[in-house]
Amino acid sequence: MITVPAGSSLTLRCPDTQEIVLVTLAESRAPFIAELPPIPVLSLDGPGVRRFGILELVTASGVTFVEAELRDDLLRVLGDAPTGVVQRRAAARKAGPYPATGTVQVETAGRRGLVAVTGRVEDISTEGVLLRATAADERPSLPSGIERTLLHVAMPWGELTAAVTTVDQRADLLRGRFEWIDPAGMDALAEFCRP
Repeated sequence: MITVPAGSSLTLRCPDTQEIVLVTLAESRAPFIAELPPIPVLSLDGPGVRRFGILELVTASGVTFVEAELRDDLLRVLGDAPTGVVQRRAAARKAGPYPATGTVQVETAGRRGLVAVTGRVEDISTEGVLLRATAADERPSLPSGIERTLLHVAMPWGELTAAVTTVDQRADLLRGRFEWIDPAGMDALAEFCRP
């Protein structure tokens, strides 16, 4: 079963234009990716505008890339879509948002520095997080070259403190793998993410 959770960030890459980040408004499910119903998303396009491109589809099982069409705030998978995912996730994930603050360690031109960030965790598992955040100077994106992050996340059971190693970073999004989690937080997170 393929599940696209509500509140997920999906990236649509269209030819000759900047990539578009979309947020899902409702959960969508299907046995296979090719059978997913139209996914309602939040977009800035007006009625009748059609966009085609390659969609980075984040599901509860992992990430895959498919051809897709965006029209009237509905995202549809097109053509011969794959029936599996290209990045398997062994750990169950939960969609956010969960408010977060932290400090990122940045390395640029051989110099290291620390920058305060605020934002929200949009996706969490016992293995890692997807963080949407901005620097304290309120620039619209994170500083480039983030190596690791010390993160404080407001979870339903209380604060989770963790060190996160960067896996991927784009604009205001950072995907990371947990390097360390406080022991009490690890137990609570494992219970929270249990399917």
